[in-house]
Amino acid sequence: MKTEFSFQNLKYDMSASLVVFLVALPLCLGIGLASTGRTDLVFSGIIAGIVGGIIVGGLSGSSLGVSGPAAGLVVIVLGAIKTLGSFEALLMAGVLAGAIQLLAGFLRAGIIAYYFPSSVIKGMLAAIGLTLILKEIPHALGYDKDFVGDFAFAQADSHNTFSEIYYAIQYNSPGAILISIVSLVLLILFERPFMRKIGLFRFLPGALFVVLTGIALNALMAAINPAWILRNDHLVQLPVASTAGEFLSFFTLPDFGALSNPQVYVTAVTLAIVASLETLLCVDATDKLDPYKRNTPTNRELKAQGVGNMISAMIGGLPITQVIVRSSANINAGGRSKLSAMMHGGILLLSAIFIPRFLNLIPLASLAVILLMVGYKLSKVSLYRTMYKLGWEQFLPFFITVVAILATDLLKGIAIGMVFAIFFILRKNYKHAYHYTQEKNHDGEIIKIRLSEEVTFLNKASIQLSLDDLPENSKVIIDGSHSVAIDHDVLEIIQDFKMQTAPNRNIKVETIGIRDVALSSH
Repeated sequence: MKTEFSFQNLKYDMSASLVVFLVALPLCLGIGLASTGRTDLVFSGIIAGIVGGIIVGGLSGSSLGVSGPAAGLVVIVLGAIKTLGSFEALLMAGVLAGAIQLLAGFLRAGIIAYYFPSSVIKGMLAAIGLTLILKEIPHALGYDKDFVGDFAFAQADSHNTFSEIYYAIQYNSPGAILISIVSLVLLILFERPFMRKIGLFRFLPGALFVVLTGIALNALMAAINPAWILRNDHLVQLPVASTAGEFLSFFTLPDFGALSNPQVYVTAVTLAIVASLETLLCVDATDKLDPYKRNTPTNRELKAQGVGNMISAMIGGLPITQVIVRSSANINAGGRSKLSAMMHGGILLLSAIFIPRFLNLIPLASLAVILLMVGYKLSKVSLYRTMYKLGWEQFLPFFITVVAILATDLLKGIAIGMVFAIFFILRKNYKHAYHYTQEKNHDGEIIKIRLSEEVTFLNKASIQLSLDDLPENSKVIIDGSHSVAIDHDVLEIIQDFKMQTAPNRNIKVETIGIRDVALSSH
């Protein structure tokens, strides 16, 4: 299975691109509104989605990753607009951030991705799945106070993830519930094997039928029970241009005069770092979900993201990252090559130009159910069972990452999970720095300490404690013959023990495979 374009998989990629488009549309609009705080700038999210699909999708080496505006950058972008004084100044910072990412790609900074523990990445996937479920329930019930795509526990509307569900149940919309139930039944049916035997349904995704059914049901309610009709906040709200000139007005140029403002550079560095970290995390997660187990070249991904962010900011778009929700939707919909990501960007562009009024008939309840299914597939019970069977050293960082993301937001939760994962790695490293054996013969008690292949400064404490605990009048053999590298700090500890501590306790020390030159340099 190739990473690049694969026209032999066109039917799969076309079907998947439609699903990704339906998932991306409300996310782009929701993040666009939340990031700018202005309805006249909501199209900035669509621009980012278009560029993320067509440009980043084309340049990236990821087979199934999908890029676009990310909820993790909302707070940074919104704060930066206030600090810099204008959206145009933010765009200038976005151009610089893209240039920094491009440089990072050439400097091979993408290697950072290989240092994320698997337990944390899987915890991130499970947490995003749970978050999607919890966050989309209010939209499915017709209570749309929070923007689609928000992953933070504390919300801008003064609610949190759980209180939002409480108010959604209390102030639900019967029309939204009806559409959600029908949509959910349709999606479950489309998962059944017998549906794939029907010729039409082999190519057209269930998500498309769910959306069309939602539009039809909402229109039907106008005739049967007008009180149930979904309007305004409960529908997609894509800006509609009456003329070509009005459509072009949705695009904004950056303020190059803002280059004289030092805060622009601070914002650019912040955006570059956060966007790159979120991208690399999603790259790792997407590769784990890829059924063909392909690996994304991370340095190339940073370059693609850099170019994408520069172009997006130059035409009025929000900052871009690879996004796990869209990427996982692509995978679940059967996408096979990067063509699906590129086509979803093209569909976003064409639909924004030619059919915005039709798109504005789509109920958010229908789209919420699609995202609910994506969330369920990311956070299946089987994943928790598998991680539990791997033992506490894998399960605890995984579970803590899940809880931390649910309680805070994506990046903070990942950071907390990383701390615990590193603790368990250090703990394991501490225990396995060497092999300790103790035996008796006619010469008395002999203790053998065989050092592991790699002995770093992280092993100092455990080796020091073991040497301190050696009994007096014994003999110890420290064997480094199997070690490829022994850190200088550890060599100093061995030297100090051999030359000073051991003679005072009548302990005979023999070293094997430990270079005398390194010891004598003490």
